Amino acid sequence: MKTKIITLESHDDLISVRDKLSWAKTPRILLVWPKYENVTLRLLDLKVLQRHADSLGAQLGLVTRRNNVRRDAESLNIPVFDSTTSAQKDAWLESPPRKRRIPKPPQVDLRKRRDEIRIQEPAWIKSLLGRIILFSIGVLSVLVLAGIFIPRAQVTLLPESKVVSAVIPVQAGLSFNSVSLNGDIPAQEISVTVDVQKTKPITSRIAIPKTKAKGFVQFQNLSSSEVTIPAGTIVATNDAIRFETLNRAVLPGGVNQIVEVPIQAMNAGEVGNINAETILSIEGPLGLLMTVTNPESTSGGEDENVIGANENDRTLLREDVLNELRLKAEVEIRSQIAEKDFLLIDTIELTEILFEEFSPSENVASDMLNLTIQADFSARYLLADDIQALTNSYLLASIPEDFVTIDEINFDLLDTPFTDSDGVTRFQLQVSQNTVKQVDVLQVFNLIRGHDLQNAKTKLKNVFTLREEPQITISPSWWSWMPLIPFNISVEVK
Repeated sequence: MKTKIITLESHDDLISVRDKLSWAKTPRILLVWPKYENVTLRLLDLKVLQRHADSLGAQLGLVTRRNNVRRDAESLNIPVFDSTTSAQKDAWLESPPRKRRIPKPPQVDLRKRRDEIRIQEPAWIKSLLGRIILFSIGVLSVLVLAGIFIPRAQVTLLPESKVVSAVIPVQAGLSFNSVSLNGDIPAQEISVTVDVQKTKPITSRIAIPKTKAKGFVQFQNLSSSEVTIPAGTIVATNDAIRFETLNRAVLPGGVNQIVEVPIQAMNAGEVGNINAETILSIEGPLGLLMTVTNPESTSGGEDENVIGANENDRTLLREDVLNELRLKAEVEIRSQIAEKDFLLIDTIELTEILFEEFSPSENVASDMLNLTIQADFSARYLLADDIQALTNSYLLASIPEDFVTIDEINFDLLDTPFTDSDGVTRFQLQVSQNTVKQVDVLQVFNLIRGHDLQNAKTKLKNVFTLREEPQITISPSWWSWMPLIPFNISVEVK
């Protein structure tokens, strides 16, 4: 019998295989599974293909060695072969005849049957009065549901309140590891680097060196040999006022031999005008071979009186800059710690000056003086969590029975923190907190729900001890009854 052989590929699925079956015009269709590729056809897919082959008037067969496919095919009575050759030689098992479904005969007189089974409405419902009554009931039901779910109320209660307070002697130091009930709190250390540049106008007058003093000295030989004195030889007074020789000179050999040499002050100004017999030393190895002195005083050194910064101006400007540095360091430190951390102000200290420069330098005429300083500052602070842990232990014992805390704890310093030589900062801290009489919210719901506004306020005043009249806001504003559902009532205790 003529057989159509269809070789499957790995990308084939139910739809593509079904399309290939549709082109077959033979009484037998043989699907060949590839040896080394997987075709994803399930049991249900094989059943669909078998029915499609039946609809084409053909019998479906398979060629495969896959056990799972063979098992599914045998469960559907689809013949399975090992090769296409055996499929053409061997006899195919006939598929069992499929039962044909015989449709039921159509029912007649469907309109009459529909009228028989339809439920007839009562006559009063069809009347105008009945329809008005039903509509009114529907509207009333909607209004009742709206009255239950839509209204909302905000209740604010101000129950009896008391302020609890305590005075805590605090000791803070880097050596403490944890918070203790005797007031010990571990301190934290922080360092910052800040810089400030400030300019100050100058009105002071200073003397600026203008010309150098001149004179001469006598060198006296201490040996019998001749000594050459080069130009630029340095001589000085006991006050370290230095001069240099202007010419090269030769000191004749022989003890007490003398030579005169002109000199000039190393630095300009009146400081070079010295008295006679004050130059007594020679710098360098020549000082071992001779002595020196000035028979006459030196002269010609002059100062010029100009506007410039004196030592007092520099000191005042430096103090201002250091104060600004400290304030800037405090601001920087506060920005780096948490808002509620407690900064120990007296522990802010200058640890190191990294850079300091005056402009202009000393003995320079100028009507402005500029100073730039960069410095490191350190400080200590207390963590807000540590302070909270300490204050809670003191305040909990002071809270009256049936009262609960509200608001945050208030802190007040009773004295200025002082840090001793051991690095421990001591101060007294007064802490206080508001407490209110405890209110049972569930009891509030049960008292007021479903009541009118005035009645709800009266019940709350009679049951609870309040310092002010309860405040109740109902939404929408024209509604005067409290909601029935507790979820629509919000209670706030202040």
